Parts: sequence; C-alpha cells; structure tokens
Amino acid sequence: MLKGKRFLVLTPDAFGGRGGIALYNRDLLTALCSFPDCSEVVAVPRSIPGSLQEERPNNLTYVTTGLHGKTKYVLAVLKVLRENPDFDFIVCGHINLLSIAYLAGVWLRKPVLLFVYGIDVWQPTKSKLINKLVKNISCFVSISDLTKEKFIEWTKLSDKKGLIIPNAIHMEHYGVGEKNNRLISQYGLSDKTVLMTLGRLSADERYKGFDEIIELLPELIQKIPDIVYMVIGSGDDRERLQKKTISLGVGEHVVFTGFIPESEKPDYYRLADAYVMPSYGEGFGFVFLEALACGIPVVASSIDGGREAVRHGKLGALVDPHDAEDIKKGILKALKQSKMIPEDLEYFSYSNFEQRVHRLVAEFTQD
Repeated sequence: MLKGKRFLVLTPDAFGGRGGIALYNRDLLTALCSFPDCSEVVAVPRSIPGSLQEERPNNLTYVTTGLHGKTKYVLAVLKVLRENPDFDFIVCGHINLLSIAYLAGVWLRKPVLLFVYGIDVWQPTKSKLINKLVKNISCFVSISDLTKEKFIEWTKLSDKKGLIIPNAIHMEHYGVGEKNNRLISQYGLSDKTVLMTLGRLSADERYKGFDEIIELLPELIQKIPDIVYMVIGSGDDRERLQKKTISLGVGEHVVFTGFIPESEKPDYYRLADAYVMPSYGEGFGFVFLEALACGIPVVASSIDGGREAVRHGKLGALVDPHDAEDIKKGILKALKQSKMIPEDLEYFSYSNFEQRVHRLVAEFTQD
C-alpha cells in the first residue's frame, strides 16, 4: 500500500485566530488536507488568540504545545521533527517564522514554501538573518501581484520562484439581505446612508483610509445630510480618530463599533450602503470580498492590493487615496449602485482557491 503525502506547516495562527492571515491559513490548511494523496498535515501555530471552535479536517494534526514563547515554539517544532520526520515539504506561513522553517528544511532535506501577504514583506525585515535566509527558499506564494513585485524588489528572487494564490471567499457565509433591525436600533442608523470601513485601528496601520474618509465627511454631509460613517474594529488609534471627528465637527456622523464577532460580520456589512477603504498599504483587502459577497458596492484603492481584490475595477470603484475629490466621486458613484453580488466574485471562491493549492502541492510532490 502506497503511503500518502505529509506536509508540515509552521503558522503564526490559523484555527482559533483572528484577522485575514489567520483566515487565509485556515483555508490553506483545509486545502492541503483535501489534496487527494494527503495522509496528514501537521500544523504548529505560534499563537491561538481565540478559541478552537472551528471544525477542522480529520487529517490535520494541530500541535498546540508551542504557544506562549519563542522557546516553546522551537521545542514544539523540534519534537515534531524528531517523532516523525517523513514530510514532503515545509510550509512557512509567515516570514517571521522563516528561521525555524529553514532549519526544518535543512534537517529534512525538503523544500520550504514561504507564504507572504502584505506590507510586512514590501521591504527588508528587521532581521538580517531572515533577509539572508529568504534567498534559500524553494518557492514563495503571494496573495497579490503587488506584494509579489515588492517582495522580489528587495530579495532579488527570480520571478519564477513566486506564484499567486489570492484569498478565498466562502460565499455560503454571506449573501444579500435586509438590514438587521437590532443593529439599526443599537447604532441609531434608521433612515441613514451608511458608509463603512472594517479594520484594525492601529497607529502602525494608518494606511487603511480611516482619516481620509473622516476628513471628507464635512463635504459629504453637505450633499447627503443623513450620511453616517461606520468604523468597525478596535486598536490603539481609536481615541485619536474619535478626537478627530469631534475637532472636525462630524462626531455625530461617525459610529465606532469596536471589535465585532466573526459570526456577526455579514449582518454588519449589510448595514452599509457602500463599503469604502481608500488605503495605500494593503497587500490585498479581504474585506472587499466580504462586502461584495453581501452585495455591497465597494470603493477601493488604485495604488495598493485593493485593486486586485476588486479585479482592477471589475468588482468595484477604484480611487486615488491621496486625492480627496477622487475618493468623493467614488463614494457618490457607489451609493447610486444597486446591491447585488457580482458574478466575477466567483474568481475568489474557495473551490478555486483549493484548486490553486492542489496545483502547487502537485508541483512539489512529483516523484
């Protein structure tokens, strides 16, 4: 009887994690497990910020002994390598884990596949060691052409070493629907025109476009007096943004919701009349796919990975995030559109994501 393939995945988080990278890695692990000749995927997460409630594939071994410290993580990976080192390749789920992934690759004499996402790999990392080790990877997978190009610029890796596997959207979790009356009442949105942006309110991530929309609100209010800007997310920059709304005299037109549970996202998206994120540092912009999957018209950036999430204008409006007038035009255009799910969103379906991952696996497991 032929033995199936085994893959080792080192990941910052996945099941039990929050945010876009965790979601991507959950989909990646699931797709690896569904490869026809896969007998086992062993994943070692660096952290589990939430609870492990999601259903996991039967052939996934999720090693949770490496949490709470670098030393514990390294020891957990070493234990996996000692107990059963028969892996076909190593997936490095984040560039910060490349040192231990590289050592595993040397130990096993197997290829290392690095997955890269956004602004964290657009320039050399703070680690000279990692910047050196990246030259030795067998392949890298980017979620967007933009990130691939910027990664190649400083690593000088061959274009042939990189390929694109964008995020997946699970359409069955979303869909067009009525605005939730409970949420309308909770946030005072009755008879309001709602703009929305969802993301971390981090001082280190001011590229998402929150400031640009807030600064534009006085003009928008003149045209649409009932307009409200809904900011979803939490972080250390929230207080500054709140003070800014007050200083501009638009405090009554901005709602800060804080963190919301993953399960409630569709209901929140459906509150929006347009989803707007004129960012300038997004590697992709999964939130656009979520909003589109709820039928919400979107406004994305023409200069970062957001343009790829809306397929260069096929799925939504593109604006220059540094041009307030262009942003305003994009918003007004989106607000005139009907709510519907575009057919081209199928490009990002999970089934297509799975096929892309399977092609990658087949390439690196050919006998």
